[in-house]
Amino acid sequence: MIDGFVPWPPDTAERYHSAGTWAGETLGALLRAEAARTPDNVALLDGDRSFTYAELDGWVDRLAGGFSAAGLSAGDRVVLQLPNIAEHVAVSFAFFRLGVLPVFTLPNHRMAELDHICGLTGAAAYVTIERFLGYDHRGLAKALQAKHESLRHVFVVGDPGDFSPLPEAPSAPDTPGPDASDVAFFLLSGGTTALPKLIPRTHDDYVYQARTAAEICEYTAETRYLATLPIAFNFTWGCPGVVGALANGAAIVLSTVPDPQVCFPLIARHGVTTTSIVPTIAHSWVGAAPEHRDSLASLELVQVGSAVLHRTLAEEIEPVLTARLQQVFGMSEGLLCLTRRTDSPETVLSTQGLPISKHDELRVVDLEGNEVPAGEAGELLTRGPYTLRGYYRAEQHNAGAFTEDGFYRTGDLVRVTESGHVVVAGRAKDVIVRGGDKVSAAELEGHLTSHDRIEQAAVVPMADEVLGERTCAVLIPDGTPPTLGELRRYLRDRGLASYKFPDRVVTVEAFPKSGLGKVDKKVLVKQLGLDAPPAPDGAGPEPELAGARDAARS
Repeated sequence: MIDGFVPWPPDTAERYHSAGTWAGETLGALLRAEAARTPDNVALLDGDRSFTYAELDGWVDRLAGGFSAAGLSAGDRVVLQLPNIAEHVAVSFAFFRLGVLPVFTLPNHRMAELDHICGLTGAAAYVTIERFLGYDHRGLAKALQAKHESLRHVFVVGDPGDFSPLPEAPSAPDTPGPDASDVAFFLLSGGTTALPKLIPRTHDDYVYQARTAAEICEYTAETRYLATLPIAFNFTWGCPGVVGALANGAAIVLSTVPDPQVCFPLIARHGVTTTSIVPTIAHSWVGAAPEHRDSLASLELVQVGSAVLHRTLAEEIEPVLTARLQQVFGMSEGLLCLTRRTDSPETVLSTQGLPISKHDELRVVDLEGNEVPAGEAGELLTRGPYTLRGYYRAEQHNAGAFTEDGFYRTGDLVRVTESGHVVVAGRAKDVIVRGGDKVSAAELEGHLTSHDRIEQAAVVPMADEVLGERTCAVLIPDGTPPTLGELRRYLRDRGLASYKFPDRVVTVEAFPKSGLGKVDKKVLVKQLGLDAPPAPDGAGPEPELAGARDAARS
């Protein structure tokens, strides 16, 4: 066990082992077994490059040998920052075989995030790419290495410049591999209000998650999975994603961007059967699909998750993309819920599914921590065989993030139906407290996006000296945007309480996005100057967002 890792209690771990939930299989062994079973199946498709399972397995061994010869060994932490290219998969599995611990970072992370991660982990190496989407990552590597003495190695895909290329040796080193109970890698927490925390994932828990999700999603050797969200993201990596595909002899098609103009030709070229996307990307795909229907003929399953999928968009996905919708609710910290093929159409449209494991435990509680009556909304607490028991080296934070009996406080507002399906109402912190009244941003966004002249909506707080916060609806209109008065009448007709009506409406051409394609509300608030009360004369800072137009007085 590495320093700073919070393990499951011994009796709980024994229970999972005895039940066969944790099968004692490492991620490196998972790939090895599939390479032996289906050596000639295509494992990875990256542009014009193609790798069979035998070829990928051999490449992983050579990389493991090269990294070992370079001086990396079990327990070393390595910051891994690569886009969706074959090297990301091969390097990750090479580290899994060595017991080296990669820290998965997103391609758009920069000095602030990586400096924090290097300092927290004492990283021994940084693996990156020469340049991606115009950004020179070698310059970032120099800055990191100058600041962190522990960072002994920098390995670069492409022209390494002053650094080293990915090292390869004739074979894997003759050293014992990790135990399945060991930490395999780190994911990053997805919060936008602070620097990311590190989420340790073990071989046992992650193999169980990916295999179980793949079984529910009916993955087979015929599956063709398009990875278009960053594969450093839990949704893409193992829900069931890349790891679930590799566990079943399936092929993974890699795309570095989620643009439909790039992804739709890949779907057609490789016969993609399934993919995983977030609602903002689903919206762009639905808009582009009518002109590319032939390209989507092979698509069977579209997973949508990571943010609330509003009903209006959910209803469009199956008829427009001609593929089955699967709603997904999960978190890098663990718990994963999926709708099933056997669910009714209404259940798929209106819920985010059932937990994937019979061992998942859920509680829904009020602000005081008391369980709410069945069917009522509250904060979700959870624990289970693939949900962490503590963030890495975060003892103070863990004291508040977990209950005394090991339940993780997710910060998600949910209700659970009689059938056990989870319905996500939003984030506990994505609530605007307007003079004591609480307005759920997700609820109001759902009503707004049902308006026929609103394409997308983001509800954010704006600072107010009297009420503390007021509600601002930021809209991407479809045609002539509705005025504030029109919206209030529309919401009243839908039966919404008046305190939930927006106080201000702003229209924009596009939303700022996070590296995962989700609306970055923190940036949106800053760009629109909503984080400070208006000046006494009523003049506030000019919005920096391109195309912003204020409809507050309309």
